[in-house]
Amino acid sequence: MAINFKDTLQSMNPFSAKSIVLPEPLKIETGQKLVRVFVEGYEDVAFWRGVFDHFTNPYVRFEISVPNRDDLPKGKKVLLSMTGSADDDLMLCVDSDFDYLFDGTTEQSRQLLECGKMFHTYAYATENYLCYAPSLHNVCVKATKNDTRIFDFEYFMAEYSKIIYPLFLWYSYSARLGEQHIFILADFRNSVKINYLEIEDNGRKTLNWLRRNVEHRVKSLENSYILHKDSVYRFGDELIRKGVLPENTYLFMHGHTLMDNVVMIILETVCDKLRQMTLAKIAKSRKKGTALKNELSNYKNTLRPIREVLLDNENYTDCFLFRRLAEDIERYISETGHMNNNN
Repeated sequence: MAINFKDTLQSMNPFSAKSIVLPEPLKIETGQKLVRVFVEGYEDVAFWRGVFDHFTNPYVRFEISVPNRDDLPKGKKVLLSMTGSADDDLMLCVDSDFDYLFDGTTEQSRQLLECGKMFHTYAYATENYLCYAPSLHNVCVKATKNDTRIFDFEYFMAEYSKIIYPLFLWYSYSARLGEQHIFILADFRNSVKINYLEIEDNGRKTLNWLRRNVEHRVKSLENSYILHKDSVYRFGDELIRKGVLPENTYLFMHGHTLMDNVVMIILETVCDKLRQMTLAKIAKSRKKGTALKNELSNYKNTLRPIREVLLDNENYTDCFLFRRLAEDIERYISETGHMNNNN
């Protein structure tokens, strides 16, 4: 008998359409409405699931997913194109980027702010919440299993924010103008990233190095675009009403730049020191031979990748921007509950 290798391979493939058996979705509790929530991409599903987990209620159950499209593109522009389809049963969740700060002065900003069925982060992106300074010590603890405080993350991020604030104004101002050639993202990233962290004295040497670089770049921009100088700093006065202050600038800057070029550098340095401290403590213990080897092995087996822990971080709920997002969600649930009661 002839063997059909194509059918045989397909039957062995766990991802073939014939072999997939989809589970039935759980039934909705009586009185609850199922609301679909579309997010920009797969990496955002976990973040927004964590957000909506804070709002368990008898009226609504939220189900997070990316749009089901035949073409591959996802992202913010796709969700913005769906604003006409959003309703009480379909909500959209996006990164604010600069649209919140631009306060309707651009077409995309108006579209985001006028859509009553869209939640946005208020912070630049989800990454800014994950990098919330008061939560970073806990990230280190989960990654290293060492709770010793050897670095003041809140102090460092506040000082970092004050230093980059003028460049943030130049970058966000040029983005609002639509003339990003004044100060493009690549130039902003290269100007505000940190290449290393001197952990002593809470990174003072690193901050001083960054300050010199930023001051040089600010002077260059002021000299090259002297006609824009006053407008840039007046724009800063406008942003104060949105909550942007020199000491919290990191919450409003480009999210991937913050995570990849600043916070991960800090976390890797601090966590490496914490791991060394724990290993040294174990090595100095009275355990010898096999017992010592087992202790070291047990400790190393508990360690977790820093980026993995950071991406799972949910300790940002006391951030003032998250409270604004929470108020939006609470208002929606309250209105939905009243509608259900009226029905």
